[in-house]
Amino acid sequence: MKLLLFNLGGHEIIIIALLVLLFFGGKRIPELMKGIGKGVKSFKDGLNDSSEKSSDDDNEKEISTK
Repeated sequence: MKLLLFNLGGHEIIIIALLVLLFFGGKRIPELMKGIGKGVKSFKDGLNDSSEKSSDDDNEKEISTK
């Protein structure tokens, strides 16, 4: 897990969670998580689209050289 990379223990994670709760409030956190989820999904879709596009371009090059 990436949290282990930064040597964060249980106490540090709890403190960070409490600070986030304090700054944003309980009602805004679901909105923030929803926005982050949409951003991650669109990023993954963009990666998949670019990889499909590059594989389509490679296939066209193979067909034209034959």
